[in-house]
Amino acid sequence: MKRVLYLFLLLVGLQITAQKKDVSLRDAVLGYYKGLYPKSLQNLQWVEGTDEFMYVKDDALLFKNIENKTVKSISLGDFKNIFSDKGRFPYFETATGDYLMFTDGSSKILFNYKEGTYQKIKYPKNAENLDFNSKNKTLAYTIKNNLFLANTDNSSIEVTQNKDKNIVSGQAIARSEFGITKGTFWSPIANKLAFYQKDESNVADYPLVDITVTPAKLNNIKYPMNGQGSEEPAVGVYDLASHKTTFLKLFTKAGKEHYATNLTWGPQENYIYLAEINRDQNHMWFNKYDAKTGAFVKTLFEEQNKKWVEPEHPAFFIPNGKNEFIWLSERDGFMNLYKYDTNGKLIKQLTHNKWVTNDILGFSDKGKYVYVYGTGADPREKHLFRFDTKKGRIKEVTPQSGYHYLMLNDKGTHYLDYFSNNDTPRTIYLGDTKGKSKTVLLNAPNPLKDYNLPKPELGTIKGENDAILYTRTFKPSNFDASKKYPVLVYVYGGPHAQLVTNRWNGGAPLWMNWMASQGYIVFTVDGHGSDNRGYDFESVIFRHLGKVEMKDQIHGVDYLKSLPYVDSKRIAVHGWSFGGFMTTSLMTTYPDVFTTGVAGGPVTDWKWYEVMYGERYMDTEKQNPEGFKETSVLNKIKNLKGHLLTIHGYQDATVVPQHDIALHREAIKKNIQMDFYLYPTAKHNVRGKDRAHLMQKVLDYIIRNNK
Repeated sequence: MKRVLYLFLLLVGLQITAQKKDVSLRDAVLGYYKGLYPKSLQNLQWVEGTDEFMYVKDDALLFKNIENKTVKSISLGDFKNIFSDKGRFPYFETATGDYLMFTDGSSKILFNYKEGTYQKIKYPKNAENLDFNSKNKTLAYTIKNNLFLANTDNSSIEVTQNKDKNIVSGQAIARSEFGITKGTFWSPIANKLAFYQKDESNVADYPLVDITVTPAKLNNIKYPMNGQGSEEPAVGVYDLASHKTTFLKLFTKAGKEHYATNLTWGPQENYIYLAEINRDQNHMWFNKYDAKTGAFVKTLFEEQNKKWVEPEHPAFFIPNGKNEFIWLSERDGFMNLYKYDTNGKLIKQLTHNKWVTNDILGFSDKGKYVYVYGTGADPREKHLFRFDTKKGRIKEVTPQSGYHYLMLNDKGTHYLDYFSNNDTPRTIYLGDTKGKSKTVLLNAPNPLKDYNLPKPELGTIKGENDAILYTRTFKPSNFDASKKYPVLVYVYGGPHAQLVTNRWNGGAPLWMNWMASQGYIVFTVDGHGSDNRGYDFESVIFRHLGKVEMKDQIHGVDYLKSLPYVDSKRIAVHGWSFGGFMTTSLMTTYPDVFTTGVAGGPVTDWKWYEVMYGERYMDTEKQNPEGFKETSVLNKIKNLKGHLLTIHGYQDATVVPQHDIALHREAIKKNIQMDFYLYPTAKHNVRGKDRAHLMQKVLDYIIRNNK
């Protein structure tokens, strides 16, 4: 009887396995469009100025209160006369207690859902950098190098009139380093608009070529290369009442080619605060300016470091009426909170965490509580913490192990939480910030349960200097420990990136699952320099990019070789951008370790990379000649033994094509054979449908050559 039962269960198990579906690489790459990623709630967001949140469900837009009860519902039909796509809800960019704002063509539509009426803000089709203010219903935008405003009366205001193309207003400056993501900043009461301006007169032109026209057309871009001329920053303040612009008289001690970052409006919009950093990026002054006159008021505090100082957040003003703010700083080795007044007095270091704070999400109870978003004890995770500024206590509001992406309401009393971990596809919660209640809004099913795709394993190894490093491993679908498997090491390895996280699928793209289903082990390790480990862990890379990072990757390879099921003679490596630099560096520094490499958009010599990022981590070539010499892949290409394919976007304005072309020129000189592939219209990353073509190219090359 037991034997019959065993055979029955075996047959059922085989039948279940046989019913698992295979997925194509193309579908894996385009997984978001193929239903292979967890379901979500469309357009979930808090409604400004209320205790309500909203999301789209079926053919209705639901508004709910903090008890999760529906307080109103809007049907799709209500949009039929004001939105050109009648078959779906638009994406709502702003939601207030009175109206919803969304884009339709080259107009912003402000739909008053209480009255069923709407207003339009029209703007030119070539407008960029759109920044809408919900308080005054005004839209800031740029056209080429100038800044404009538009509002509901459909008038257009030309804020700047830069005839010199080297003067650029209203756009992000410093190539979006230092946490800069945009170039316009509305004041708290919305009476004024501050904006970045840059003078690129000293920045050299770099030629990119558009081959989609006949004849091909030269497209010169401004690209500040290491050690060469850089941009000069400025900050303008436009007064909507007087229609006048005043420029801040920026700090002279930091030099002309310095960085004016982390712009913050004071709560009464009388003052503007800037973190200003010298070009060497080892000295920061936090400065106060008069927003009306542009006059420099005073330096509130300074920070210095022999390696680098990198502020990435604005000041967070505490809503307590005392003109106090919180500053985020790594000065003690981890990103912690420091409380200052606007005279520059350090009142108190609020937190002494030995983990990384990523952001401040808001306040409650007139600033008594501040809500902190950070890793907590496990660097692979993200959590919400509630810090009592009076008692100095910190409480973890979201203790569930994993990755929490959070949105706080205006009052700081409740949050919306997109949660996942390696075992949980996605759960969306509504919770209160005291940690007393939590309601499930969505529990997404596993979208991969019917597919023959393996799940990643998260682990740790010891890296350079015995540091704990976090790993992610995909094993083949029908893994058999008695067999030997080839390996693909996927690497990034640089600052401001973290590949291994405790979220759904380990934070990995689905092509890795696909590659494992082809009989590969796919392995990733986050080494020194990677994000969310603190200043010391990151800054060991200073002036020698790639040196320690490669040693960490080799520790990962040694770990792999210790496993009885790894074929140590068939190890390949692939990465993009800094990962491309790491791939080419590993292939030429450790030529006997890897049979095959595919490097996308690789930096091959740091003298050709941009000023802002490159000089922070490497200094200039003049200051650090030995560091540039030892990290240049051009100097090591003669060591190449395996198969190496490099891939580049011909319109890459981040890692310019010179890096790749120069490497191949050097390989020809040294009689070294390697391969090259060009994406003619791609920028730094290959996106959209072309990405499926890219990953086919990458993985076919690895499977064909890693033998």
